[in-house]
Amino acid sequence: MQKDIKCVVWDLDNTLWDGTLLEQDQLELKPEIRTVIHELDRRGILQSIASKNEVLALDKLKEFELYDYFLYPQVNWNPKSKSIETISKELNLSKDTFMFVDDQIYEREEVHSVYPEVDCVDAKDYQTLLENKRLNPRFITDESHLRRKIYQQEVVRKQAEQEFEGPSNAFLSSLGMKLSITKASLLDLKRAEELTLRTNQLNTTGITYSYEQLQELLEDPDYELVVCELTDKYGPYGKIGLCLIHKLEKVFNIDLLLMSCRVMSRGVGSVLITYLLKMAHDNQVKLRAWFKKTDRNRMMYITYRFANFKEVQTDEELTILENDLTNIPEYPSYINLNYVKI
Repeated sequence: MQKDIKCVVWDLDNTLWDGTLLEQDQLELKPEIRTVIHELDRRGILQSIASKNEVLALDKLKEFELYDYFLYPQVNWNPKSKSIETISKELNLSKDTFMFVDDQIYEREEVHSVYPEVDCVDAKDYQTLLENKRLNPRFITDESHLRRKIYQQEVVRKQAEQEFEGPSNAFLSSLGMKLSITKASLLDLKRAEELTLRTNQLNTTGITYSYEQLQELLEDPDYELVVCELTDKYGPYGKIGLCLIHKLEKVFNIDLLLMSCRVMSRGVGSVLITYLLKMAHDNQVKLRAWFKKTDRNRMMYITYRFANFKEVQTDEELTILENDLTNIPEYPSYINLNYVKI
C-alpha cells in the first residue's frame, strides 16, 4: 500500500507559471494553480521547489505572494534528484512520501531513475492533483492546518541553535519549553491516528491504529492512551507524542510509544519514558514495552536502552523489554512539565 504524500515538490517554468522566466518579462500563473497550492497547504501537505533557474525566481514567487508556501526551495542548476535529496533531508521525510511535478519528461525520468519511490507527475495534470488519493488524508486536523508554520518555526529554532554560544542544555533552557501529557479524548483521536500513520522513525512497533480502533481502546478500562503536546517561545509544535499502555494486574505494558522526529532532539522522548517509569513505580507494577525492530526506528531502541530497559524475550516479530525501576531519573529542569497520573 502506498503511503500518503507528505511533500509536493514543484518545478517553476511551465509548471507553476506559463513561460520561461529568463526569456519573458511578463509571466502568468497557470489557471487555478494558486487554488491547488492553497488547498494542499490546508490539508497539511508540505510543498517545496526544485527548479533549474536563477535565484531571481524566488523573487517572482514573492511577487505572486506564494513564496511562504514553499519550504527549503532549491533553485540551482543541480540535477532535480539532488534538490529532492536536499529537501528530504531538511524536512526529515522519506522520499516514498514525495511527489515531484515537472513539465519536462527528462527531469521526471532523471528523478525516477535515482529515486523510483518518488511519484513523478506531468505538470499538465496539475488540475487533477486534488483528486489524487495520496493527497487526500483521511482526516484534516488542527496540526494539518499548522504544519507548514510549525516547520517554518523550526527553521528559526535551528538558526537560533546554530548561533547560540554555550552548552546544549543551556540552549534547551532558553527555549522555555512546556510539555503537557494528558489522557486522550475523542477530540484527540483524529490526530492520534495521523501520528501512527505519519511516524515511522520514532515508532516503537510500527503498528498503525485507525480512529475506530483507538476509540475502542479509549473506552476500555484496561488501556490508557496518553498524548503529548509541546510549545516553546517560538510557538506550538502541536501534539507530537502518543503512548498506549495496557494496564495488567502486575504490569504496565507499553504497547505503542511514538514521538514526532521534529522534537526528539529536545529530549521529549526521554521525558515521556521517565513519566512512564514514575507511573509504574507509583502503581507498584512492572514496566514492560513491546518493540518491533525496523530499518528506521533504531533511535527508539537506543532511547529505551539508555533508559535502562533490557530485553527479556525476543523472536522474529517482537522484542519485549523490561525496566526494573531501580534507576528512575528526575525530569530535566529545562522543561516545564504538566502531566496526568495514571
